[in-house]
Amino acid sequence: MNFKKILITGGAGFVGSNLAVKLLQSYPSIEIHAVDNLKRRGSELNLVRLQKLNISFIHGDIRCKEDIDEWPDFDLLIDCSAEPSVHAGIDGSPMGVICNNLSGTINCAEMARKNNAAFLFLSTSRVYPFQTINKLGITEEKTRFKWTAKMDMPGFSQKGIAEEFPLCGPRSVYGATKLAGEILLQEYVHCYGMPVIINRCSILTGPWQMGKIDQGVITHWTARHISKKPLKYIGYGGSGKQVRDLLHIDDFFNLIIKQLENLTTWDGRTYNVGGGEERSCSLFELTQICQEITGNNITVNKVEKTSSIDLQIYITDISKAQKDFNWVPQKNMKTTVQDIYSWITDNMENLEFILK
Repeated sequence: MNFKKILITGGAGFVGSNLAVKLLQSYPSIEIHAVDNLKRRGSELNLVRLQKLNISFIHGDIRCKEDIDEWPDFDLLIDCSAEPSVHAGIDGSPMGVICNNLSGTINCAEMARKNNAAFLFLSTSRVYPFQTINKLGITEEKTRFKWTAKMDMPGFSQKGIAEEFPLCGPRSVYGATKLAGEILLQEYVHCYGMPVIINRCSILTGPWQMGKIDQGVITHWTARHISKKPLKYIGYGGSGKQVRDLLHIDDFFNLIIKQLENLTTWDGRTYNVGGGEERSCSLFELTQICQEITGNNITVNKVEKTSSIDLQIYITDISKAQKDFNWVPQKNMKTTVQDIYSWITDNMENLEFILK
């Protein structure tokens, strides 16, 4: 790998801390700095993991120029610092998510430019407009919603949503801030020759995710089954048939390694990153998996009202990433939930007040 000094924003969060740990384990000679404001509850638990590997931790905020000016030199910035909730700003002021996800990205891009560094940007599948996706042909089966026969829509097939899918239309404030960040970074590629690669991630999950209902749903679902606390199917009549694809953090790391070793792709191009059709499930199906693994049946209540930004189905077409990097996810749905279950039960004393 060509990079020697890596700075990871959101470095005490789920994705950032896992990437920091796995990168140093794979490349012991590199220098890693993890930056985080520790806003998200549970992120402080990751500090112990970082300290054990002598990964430098910097307490700071990407929105604050004074904090950023204290960053050490680096040759690669991995931005994992987004406000991740798609509901952020929906019921109140959008300024929090805008300042964090857009202003913060601008600050990070400027620091990367000043350091002549490369930039790996974690974007989101939420850049795709929900109204257009929800207009795709959908049928209701016993345990999930499913796309019907092929429609004449660019970037859509039974494999899922590809990078060519139309971007015109509302997508949530969160999705808009991430798309704006993508566009800005592509200008940095053009104007300054900055190496940039963009991953539009679907659901990333696995151990060390402090899951909540609005972000980290797989961990949240598993934890609720362990603690025998009730859950809710929200929207679409409370059927729990909404479908998403998910990607284990280990499989995501394997893709990142391949991207770091192939700099010819760092020209601002985007990749849709997820588990694909084979690693998709509905909430109803997730409940069945959690029941099987934990041995617990819990109450799942129904909330019929559907959020204005919800999706019946989102599945990632990962064909482009597979082709360019010879990458195939390895961990299936059950294995992923089993890994989360084992992590929670092994660390119950520290997690019981967070995963509640």
